Amino acid sequence: MKDTLFSVEGKVAIVTGGLGQLGSQFANELLKRGAKVAVFGRTMRSHSIEQLYSKEDRDFNRVSFHTVDITDKQCIHSAVDAVVARWGVPHILVNNAGIDTQPSAPAAVSGPFENFPEDVFREVVDVNLTGTFLMIQAVGALMAENGRGSIINIGSIYGMLSPIQDIYAYKKNKTGIPFIKPVAYSAAKSGLYNLTRYCATYWAKKGVRVNILSPSGVFRNTQDAEFQKNYCERMPIGRMARSEEYNGAIIFLASDASLYMTGANLVMDGGWTAW
Repeated sequence: MKDTLFSVEGKVAIVTGGLGQLGSQFANELLKRGAKVAVFGRTMRSHSIEQLYSKEDRDFNRVSFHTVDITDKQCIHSAVDAVVARWGVPHILVNNAGIDTQPSAPAAVSGPFENFPEDVFREVVDVNLTGTFLMIQAVGALMAENGRGSIINIGSIYGMLSPIQDIYAYKKNKTGIPFIKPVAYSAAKSGLYNLTRYCATYWAKKGVRVNILSPSGVFRNTQDAEFQKNYCERMPIGRMARSEEYNGAIIFLASDASLYMTGANLVMDGGWTAW
């Protein structure tokens, strides 16, 4: 007998931020397992699509690419309507799109809390929190009408805990300019937790599950060696995550393996929050 517990075969999924480091991983894993995937991104660059999605997948007629600004309600609805017209109401929504401030950011957007720009705060909250809210509104309503669906929000350990600023202290010693991990990302990601719980209880009896996955830092070649050293010394498992290491959690949350799970925070952080 075929084991279908973790199956997503034939299901329709939307992945926001699908040209990003994690989003492309999530989308490709769903494709590999037989799902139909609509990739949403603020810009759809042909070069990026060709790099991240194989020609084989692109020719299968199981993936589509949509230019979507998730802070624009009308833009979202137009893209979702296109997905529904092609494949039907989505079974899976992965809210992965977001923006953050990296240690390489200029001092104007990474200085002390007291001087953090209001416009940058609003932009980060608008994308990470308001954009996710708008996506859930648009797709979740359709799921509820159909009596099924799994919504997966992507959180962060920095939405659960405050950043450890000492990790970034080396920047001042190295460049003379301090880097303060900004408040906006933490505030926005923190808001996702209660948005998740609210929507989970709101739609629970209509068969729509809403959960959040909380990852820790992911290795990138662009990170400087001193940041990686400081970060990994604080990490119980001793290293940053590899991009593909969150795929299993996405498949679990998207499939019937997590059928009785809603309103939950699945923490996958290498032990960061264990001490």
